[in-house]
Amino acid sequence: MEKEDIERIRGEFPILSREVAGRPMVYLDNTATSQTPGRVVSEIERIYTHEKANVHRGVHTLSQEMTDLQEHTRETIRGYINASGVDEVIFTRGTTEGINLVASSFGSRFKSGDEVILTVMEHHANIVPWQLLRDRTGIVLRVVDINERGELDLEQYRSLFNERTVMASFCHVSNVLGTVNPVKEMTAYAHAQGVPVLIDGAQASPHMLIDVADIDCDFYVFSAHKMYGPTGIGVLYGKRRWLEEMPPYQGGGEMIAKVTFEHTTYAELPFKFEAGTPDFVGIAAFAKAIEFIREVGMERIAAHEHELMEYTQKRMLEIPGLRIFGTAPGKSAVISFLVGDIHPYDLGMLLDKQGVEVRTGHHCAMPLMDRLGIPGTVRASFAVYNTREEADAFINALTRATAILS
Repeated sequence: MEKEDIERIRGEFPILSREVAGRPMVYLDNTATSQTPGRVVSEIERIYTHEKANVHRGVHTLSQEMTDLQEHTRETIRGYINASGVDEVIFTRGTTEGINLVASSFGSRFKSGDEVILTVMEHHANIVPWQLLRDRTGIVLRVVDINERGELDLEQYRSLFNERTVMASFCHVSNVLGTVNPVKEMTAYAHAQGVPVLIDGAQASPHMLIDVADIDCDFYVFSAHKMYGPTGIGVLYGKRRWLEEMPPYQGGGEMIAKVTFEHTTYAELPFKFEAGTPDFVGIAAFAKAIEFIREVGMERIAAHEHELMEYTQKRMLEIPGLRIFGTAPGKSAVISFLVGDIHPYDLGMLLDKQGVEVRTGHHCAMPLMDRLGIPGTVRASFAVYNTREEADAFINALTRATAILS
């Protein structure tokens, strides 16, 4: 991507011009959350000052306008992920709630001894909901291992399926290793065994085009705040056949057709799974984030991020004692690393003192850290607005921090 294109993109993100510790800020914590372009913030302000009213059911003008804005976002997302209909697009509070919804609602059909396949690289959000279901029902969790590059052991994955397998749930991209899993191939194998699939797309959706029809997954979840959008908004895509069969996740307003004290009938999809007042302002503004992504072009975003990650990773390996965790070919734009015996928190603090914002710790992936035999890592992750100059600033800060701590 040309330098003037990057500068134009950066101009949409006012926060990128701030300083940290008296230095120009270098924001490399995009895997945790991306920054938000001005058009999204402006849309939130516009709605709060001109159009805010509760969605659906209202006959007055503001309610109808706000409903149209929310449902416009639903249609935008439907097209963006290539779902067959808007009734397959459920708004949630984020990826975590989407997985909990599926585990609770779809998982209500599971019984003791049924098996759910996960992988060792999962975020806690794709582990704990299944453990809660296990504790309630007696299901069994089976876990796929990785090789030394951080790739899934696909032979082991296939071997775990048997007549008791009822679900496979795995991430599209690892938030620690950056590994891009072959989700289409994994889904096809699961379906050949009659097993439905949930994919955690939180780390894929900001960096690559998502086509749920091509993948043919049964469920796909992602969050707006990692896609340059508002916080507290997420999406659950589900195949209509499953959503129609599943009981509601929560009860309340909006998700009902009729309520008496004797009986309740539920609303049609997608509203059956959207109890209560949603963050309709955030949902409406999410469309502006998707607009931004489409204007830049996901292929250009992916190419820029990959080039920047490759450049940074090559320079990092010149630092003595530096180890990178996750070296799979075609990995996403995230670098998790350690330097010698230096604690990741110490490195992170010294980087922050030089204006470089990275993530440290276990990254909500403690089982993976146990598998790697480490307490945590430092993680630098990239977005479309990051530059080679920022990569150089990061390397220089890391070199200084390493020299001090060594």
